[in-house]
Amino acid sequence: MKTMKLLSVVMLATVFAAVTFAGTASAAKTIKLHHLNKDDPFDNPTGAMATVFKSLVEAGTNGSVMVQTFPSGQLGKDQDVLQQVKAGVIESGIHSVGGFASIYPLIGVLDVPFAFPDISKTYEVFDGPFGKKLAADIEKKTDLHVLGFGDSGGFFQLTNSKRPIHTPADMAGLKIRTMGLDTHKAIITAMGGQPAAISWSEVYTALQTGVADGQMNPVPIIAFAKFQEVQKYLTLSGHLFAPYVWTMNQKFWDSLTDSEKEVVSSAAQSAIVAGRGMGRVIEASDRGLPELSKTMKVNTLTPAEKEAFKKAAVPAVKALIVEKFGAEGEEMMGAFLEAAK
Repeated sequence: MKTMKLLSVVMLATVFAAVTFAGTASAAKTIKLHHLNKDDPFDNPTGAMATVFKSLVEAGTNGSVMVQTFPSGQLGKDQDVLQQVKAGVIESGIHSVGGFASIYPLIGVLDVPFAFPDISKTYEVFDGPFGKKLAADIEKKTDLHVLGFGDSGGFFQLTNSKRPIHTPADMAGLKIRTMGLDTHKAIITAMGGQPAAISWSEVYTALQTGVADGQMNPVPIIAFAKFQEVQKYLTLSGHLFAPYVWTMNQKFWDSLTDSEKEVVSSAAQSAIVAGRGMGRVIEASDRGLPELSKTMKVNTLTPAEKEAFKKAAVPAVKALIVEKFGAEGEEMMGAFLEAAK
């Protein structure tokens, strides 16, 4: 009889504990986080960002906020997922500027080429007063909370299958894949090439079949997309920096307690730093430039060569930004360029 009573007590205690745990788990807030690449912290910047963010948020809130990641764009195209974040279907996303332009076209002011002297300056700009100004404008116009601006892999470089690039004349006749952004198309046109807007999923095949002769992306993206298999020349032009824009549904953000907001915000900033570090590591490792150099002919633009491209491209892009966005665009572009000096 005593044994039966003891077993009953143990079973009741177990059930009580299970119900209590289930209640705690169900009471936890969940951040469903979209990003574009593999969920591997050692493979790509957004993988590192998502992994670090999840760990810091769940530990820092003692489980009151959980993070569920959706990598490799499995929820849909970036611009479609942005609408899911706005509607609260998911809580957060790390977006490319190409996708983000669908709801905030003014992001195009960041596309003035050759704006930054070096990669570390990009961190100062997007973590500093200009980044806060841009975030505030995004929040005002999109009703999304901005967690920060990540690194998509560093500066954009040029690849092609035809010849080395040293001058704008070398770009003549080359069909260069770009995102569907008018500013990106204007950069290639002004630099002497022919822009070809091709969706990301089709780029490798387009390069392989000659539909496009080349493309522009940071070194880590060129490497993990295996473009060296279909491209012979890599020109380190460093002509553009396109950050990731990390957003959160505004109502979900407002639902967090002050302490949860502090943890989530701090975790996002730490995750952005981790993503930047991973981008630099990949770029310098045998999964980046050293590996690409084994099969591609690599050249770096000299200061004089870069100046020739800058003189050709910068006025054209500035004029397009003013034409598209008027006084507001000109003011935001001015603030960006002043911060990037």
